[in-house]
Amino acid sequence: MAHYIEITQMDHQVPLLDQTSVNEATEYEMNEGRKMDHIIEMKETNGQDPSGSQTNKSINQIFDEKFKKLDNSSVKSTTIFKVSVKLRESNPDAYKPKLISIGPYHRHNPDLRSIEKYKLMYLQRFLRRKEGIDVESCIRELEELKDEARKCYDDIEDLDSDSSTGQFLQMLLLDGCFVVEFIRECYGEIPTEEDPIINAACIYYQVRRDLMLLENQLPFFVLTKLHDMTKDVDETEDVDETSFPIMVKRTFLPFLPKFTPTSFLKTECNAENIKHLLQLVHMSCYPSEMKTSIIRNSRMREVERDRAYCRKSLCWNLLPKFRSKETPIDRDHHMPWHDIMPNVTELCEAGVSFTKVGTIYRHLDKDNLEDNTSLFDIKFENGLMKIPCFEVSDDTEATLRNLIAYEQQSSHVSPKYFSDYAIFMDRLVDSERDVSLLRQKGIIRNIIGEDKEVAMLFNKIGKGISISHDFYYKEDCKKIVQHCEKPWNRMKANLRSNYFHSPWAGVSTVAAIILLLLTATQTVLSVLSVIK
Repeated sequence: MAHYIEITQMDHQVPLLDQTSVNEATEYEMNEGRKMDHIIEMKETNGQDPSGSQTNKSINQIFDEKFKKLDNSSVKSTTIFKVSVKLRESNPDAYKPKLISIGPYHRHNPDLRSIEKYKLMYLQRFLRRKEGIDVESCIRELEELKDEARKCYDDIEDLDSDSSTGQFLQMLLLDGCFVVEFIRECYGEIPTEEDPIINAACIYYQVRRDLMLLENQLPFFVLTKLHDMTKDVDETEDVDETSFPIMVKRTFLPFLPKFTPTSFLKTECNAENIKHLLQLVHMSCYPSEMKTSIIRNSRMREVERDRAYCRKSLCWNLLPKFRSKETPIDRDHHMPWHDIMPNVTELCEAGVSFTKVGTIYRHLDKDNLEDNTSLFDIKFENGLMKIPCFEVSDDTEATLRNLIAYEQQSSHVSPKYFSDYAIFMDRLVDSERDVSLLRQKGIIRNIIGEDKEVAMLFNKIGKGISISHDFYYKEDCKKIVQHCEKPWNRMKANLRSNYFHSPWAGVSTVAAIILLLLTATQTVLSVLSVIK
């Protein structure tokens, strides 16, 4: 259907002029005609007959149709978002797949076509798992889910028409079978006398990285449907160990900067509550139970305090607070504590000590099930900051950024642990010297190269993140700032740095103090003897 815009010029009344100014007025009207008001009439043509007749549609009818489409599409059902421009600005490549496209957002990218053959190979394996199923029967099963699956995406106009239904279902089948079979392969569920389809380590790691992108997801109910269609009968004997959510967690959790082994056991794995792979990984990462319970019990009190403060203050800023290290310190204007928190180097100068907690695991074992230390369990007490150790690899930034993007664009996620962690680490790390100090303490395991790269990662990852009122590290930031404001703490740090930085320096300092005391005593005794 073709659209055109017809612009009709309004009649303008020209005041009566004498004969000498009529020509000037006419010339002025011609020169200024483009600045006059116009009435824009939208017309829609549904084919033209030889006489050129067209079907007109009023502006009200056009918007009535738009309103009707808006009513039929539920915005709340969107779970697989396109990453916002604000988050994408600092590193757009972190949200783009490098090897494989899953879902509709990147399916037209020509750079990702080389992996399409693997999708067909995994589909063949999927169909061989159970007799009596073929492509046609799988499409029929997925057709029941297509409408619900469409609503999970932000904007897929090219797949909204009836003629595109077949393309959408084929995409769900090919991409869904690839994801299910890849996870089965990682879990070790390979049919007898068959080899892994993906043998190259570089391809494996790239695929695993791409499956953790927010824009590269399929609805989890589609994956569950495909998994259940070809599930072995023996799998029902031990539901906990062979359920699809458990397989997903065992595939992706060990490759996070740090994961808690207990998260495999304590996370609810009800497939009905899972939206996609990234969300399942996100819901498996949380602080320790004790700190979580404290947050839950105090959240209502914090909300009530915030409401009381809002009522008292007439200049309360309702806009989100974005990262701004250049903002001057101004406590009189209620500067948030995280905005004035010193970095690692400054904290060391103020007498703060750092120590690591927990261990970095790369597999699940009986020996590490007792470790309940999470990535988020940062604590500060009495001048000692405890930070869980973590690993920074090539995929760390992309993984963290997409988990943060999911939090930022999901209204139901609170607290936003990954977002708050990124903000805290952004304040803590300013330069490669800060990274070096944390690495020497065993807190950071850097396997990507120079410390400068790690510093740049944390400096960029906090940009564009909105900070909620229930910032998870609010109390810790407050304690840190208050500790640094006490002069005595800085004096002790200077003494330790200048006179006790090594054992020999400490012995020399103590000896000098003793010698000074003896000299002072001798002087006093000499003065007393003269007086007598």
